[in-house]
Formats: sequence, structure tokens, C-alpha cells
Amino acid sequence: MTSAERSGAVLVLEDDAAIRTVVTQALRRAGHRVTSVGTVQAFERELAAGAPEVLITDVGLPDGNGLEVANRLSQTRPDIAIIILSAQNTLTTAVRATEVGAYEYLPKPFDLDALTRAVAGALARGGDTGGDPIGDEDRALPLIGRSPAMQDVYRVIARVVANDLTVLVSGESGTGKELVARAIHDLGPRRHAPFLAINMAAIPRELIEAELFGHERGAFTGAQARSAGRFEQAAGGTLFLDEIGDMPLDAQTRLLRVLQSGEFTTVGGARTIRADVRIVAATNRDLTQLIRSGHFREDLYYRLNVVPILLPPLRERRADVTLLARHFLSRASADGLPRKRLDASAAAQLEAYDWPGNVRELENLMRRLAALSRDELIGADDLHGLLSGGAIPVPAAQDLSEAVRAWIDRVAREEPGALGDGTLRDRLIAEAERPLIEAVLARHAGNQLRAAQALGINRNTLRKRLDELGIEPDRRPAGPTTRQGA
Repeated sequence: MTSAERSGAVLVLEDDAAIRTVVTQALRRAGHRVTSVGTVQAFERELAAGAPEVLITDVGLPDGNGLEVANRLSQTRPDIAIIILSAQNTLTTAVRATEVGAYEYLPKPFDLDALTRAVAGALARGGDTGGDPIGDEDRALPLIGRSPAMQDVYRVIARVVANDLTVLVSGESGTGKELVARAIHDLGPRRHAPFLAINMAAIPRELIEAELFGHERGAFTGAQARSAGRFEQAAGGTLFLDEIGDMPLDAQTRLLRVLQSGEFTTVGGARTIRADVRIVAATNRDLTQLIRSGHFREDLYYRLNVVPILLPPLRERRADVTLLARHFLSRASADGLPRKRLDASAAAQLEAYDWPGNVRELENLMRRLAALSRDELIGADDLHGLLSGGAIPVPAAQDLSEAVRAWIDRVAREEPGALGDGTLRDRLIAEAERPLIEAVLARHAGNQLRAAQALGINRNTLRKRLDELGIEPDRRPAGPTTRQGA
């Protein structure tokens, strides 16, 4: 069947009845024929009765796993395009979705327009999704964050790990550019070969070429023996060129020739060596400005910028701050430092701070608190004097309407355009959900059933939100008068 003949038959596999209904209605309005089911067993019956052209499936299902369903389907029915939905919105999930041959991965909560566009794109491609079957190896989580900004990063990474396209990672210092490079290496086919990093700003300019390409004995004063450069040392693996904007022009010229030809020679050598490495470059500088000022080659920029990844600063992903802070505290404990936890007041202060040093600053602060804080539970008072400025004071008690006004004032200061982009209500609700759930759990001494009843949701939904928000109910305080753990 050609793309012009495809009739738009879509099967939705989603256990949440409300999401199933909304998705079904939206796709029917877009002109598609839609069938929806809530279990893998029901999906198998529908598949036997007549195959859809697009499958939209959740990952967490009551009688199975959507990724496993997608993996089987991509091998037996590659003509069916697959779109993965998941509340487990991590880099690992994005990569696994790509590995099972999914056409698209959309983290929850997703935009209905984005889903409709994905279905249209899948139908236009005729189910030709590509992708390789998933492996069973357990993967460590290389990057932390569930914010929409990080979801965009995850999706780009997931699409490039299986190939050798050159990647240029840009972002402020401390945002985690090397972590992105390591994730691309560790999740890709070169993961069993070396990963080597070289910081262009940390090497004397006259030695950069020898560091990259190696040198022969006698090539320059002090070269008493042959030395392999990073391109040779990383053979078969990944070479991470950090702070590429600080590379001198003569070295840029030689790097360009290597990227064009795939070959290089050592300094002072004549033998041609094949450059069998994947290149990931990174910068915290505006390379286009450096091009205009004559300090960076435009042709090299285009060779490096095949796949651009822009890492957002931490102040633009505040929803990830508490998740990151808990991760760093946990890692500090694994490294032998005392076990510490954040209470709600400390988490609020951290989320309000602007983090000029980004994720690196947050990690350093968490390790300092793990080492020096006297109590296991870290509160706002423990942060006094440790944040260099920019935090918005969080009062112990405040009228709700005043709190909302203060929140709007903060958004207006930090993101003026957000006041008119139609997202204000959803953003406020999203930010208020965590403290609401934590407060209700505290009120009911951690009893999830009573907390769910108070919130007007079922217990399974509450458990799902606790997991998604990183709230640990077993560590909730016994009552509202105690300090709240995180």
C-alpha cells in the first residue's frame, strides 16, 4: 500500500481510560480511523482481526510492557509504524524506544498536536521506521532530568546513538556537555572502545596538534620518542573535543582535513593513518560570532554541526533541580559521605535559585551539604549563606492568592514571553502538584490510600505520580508539624 493509499487506521494501546479517550477523539477529528484498547491481550485480538497502520502504545501496561510489544511488532510487522508514549521520561526510555524501531517517542504529558503530527508523519513514511531490535543489557542512567527541555535533548541523543554522525553540543559551562558525549558513546555501538576527552582550552596552543594527532621522534624539541595522539588512542571509539571554540586556527585547518578525508598523519610523520573515531565536539561560546570575528573556520563549523544539541541552563529547567539534588546526595552517600535528605523548604529554595554555575554548582553544593550538614534532613536554614544570590525567599506560610501572584511576578521577570504563550495555567498546576502531594502525604502520615482519597485520585494514580515526581512516600514525616523530607 502506498502512502497515498493509506487510510489512517490507528490502534491506541493505553491503560489510562482518560488518556485513551482524549487521544481517540483528537485523532478522529484529524480524520483517522481509531481503535483503542487498554491491555496487551486486547491488542493481540485487534491485531489478529486486522493490522493498523500506526500503533500508539504506552510503556507501562497492566499485562505487559509497551516496549516489548513494539520490539516484537517491529520484527514481525515492520509495515506498522509505532509511536511510544511514556511517563518514564528518561534518556534510557527514549533510547530504548528508538532501538525497538519506534517512529516517535513522546514523553507524558504530551501535546495532542505533536501526537497528531507524529501520526501524520508515520503514515506518510509508510511504516518505514528503521531501528534495530532492543538488547537486554541493563543501562545506567547517564543524564538526569524530566523537564520538557531535557526531553528534547533525549530525543536527539536517541536518534544519533546508533550512527556515527558528528555532534556539536553547546551550552553554558556546567550544563553537562561531557555527560551528553559520554551518553552518546555508552549507548552506541562504539561503547566497548575507548572514550577520550581533550579540552582545547587546557592545552598550550603549540602542542594541540601533537596531542590530537601524535608525533614522531625528533618532530620538535623534546620529542625523544614517538607518541600516539588522541585520534590513535581513541581508535574504534569516541573522541570528545571540549571547548572547540578555543582551538587555534592552524589546528582547525588540520582537523578539517581529517574530518573531510578520514585520515591523518602524526606531527613529523609521513605515514597516513585512518581516523576511526566518532567526533563529539562541545563549546560554551557562540561559534557563529567567532566565525564573524575571524577566529573560527566556517567550513569546520559546518563539519562539526551535523547534529546540534543545545543543553539548557539549569535556570531553564527548574523542575529538574530537586531530582538532580537528590541524585547527587545519593551519589555522595554511595561515595562514603553521610546519607542526607532534602526537606520541602530546602527543595523550594533550590528550585528558586538561578544556578549561575548550572548542574556542576548544584552537584558541588550537594556534596558539601552531605559532608558538613549536621542533621540527616537538610532544611532551608542549612542553605543560608551557601547560595551566592538570586534565590527567591520562600516564607514558611503564605496566603495562597499571594503565593500565586508572587509566582506570576517571578515568571514575568524571568520569562516575559510566557505570560502570553497560553501555558501559564498548565505550568502553575505542574509546579503546584509536588508541594500539594507532599503536604497531603504529610497530613496523612504517609498513608497513600488516605492521601489519594483526599486528592480525589485512585491509589495507583498517586503511586505513579510519586514515582514520576521522585517523591519517596516512605520518608514522609509523621505529621504536618515536623520537618518535611523529600
